[in-house]
Amino acid sequence: MKLVLFDCDGTLVDSADIIHASMVATFREAGFVEPTPEATKSIIGLTLDLAIATLLNRPLDAECGHLAARYKEHFLASRHLPSFQEPLYEGIAELIETLAKRDDILIGMVTGKSQRGVRRVLETYGFERHFVTIRTADDCPSKPHPAMVLECCGETGIDPASTFVVGDAIYDMQMATSAGAKAIGVSWGYGARDALIATGASAVLGRPGDLLALID
Repeated sequence: MKLVLFDCDGTLVDSADIIHASMVATFREAGFVEPTPEATKSIIGLTLDLAIATLLNRPLDAECGHLAARYKEHFLASRHLPSFQEPLYEGIAELIETLAKRDDILIGMVTGKSQRGVRRVLETYGFERHFVTIRTADDCPSKPHPAMVLECCGETGIDPASTFVVGDAIYDMQMATSAGAKAIGVSWGYGARDALIATGASAVLGRPGDLLALID
């Protein structure tokens, strides 16, 4: 048996625009200099309080926690806007359906999203029955800590050596290698190919379907 653990933002769905808009609203409200789109993309994947601390270039503190709470409120409010989108990347739906049909593969998710955010994505695209193990920012320390991967492995009974972590960020690659899993980068997300390879990616996918050959 093999376990395939997907990151969410930047790997399954393209959520950078809505994440950036919510971050800008949070920083503007607090009187901080607004992050650039590039800066926001660089922290996607971290848990929210750590992401904000990184953008502010300061240690994690109580104010970062307060800002994280305000970010969540801005993000939830944005869900009611006509412009709200977290679209799947092209080819992801087909890849998930193909993997789900195989008897030798289990599918999971390791993400800096909240449990509520993950449920929304899974329900939107009808993926609930396919993801058998999920760890989020609500459950584990932030990436690149290996806990998300190790807990998914423990829950499914699959060794990290038989586990593939698929993500677009350097934090995903670092988390995978720390856990003893195989790190697979993707080229369609927010991380640079060279940075993914430098932080442990054994391959960087050009399109979702390329994963099938790697896991075989």
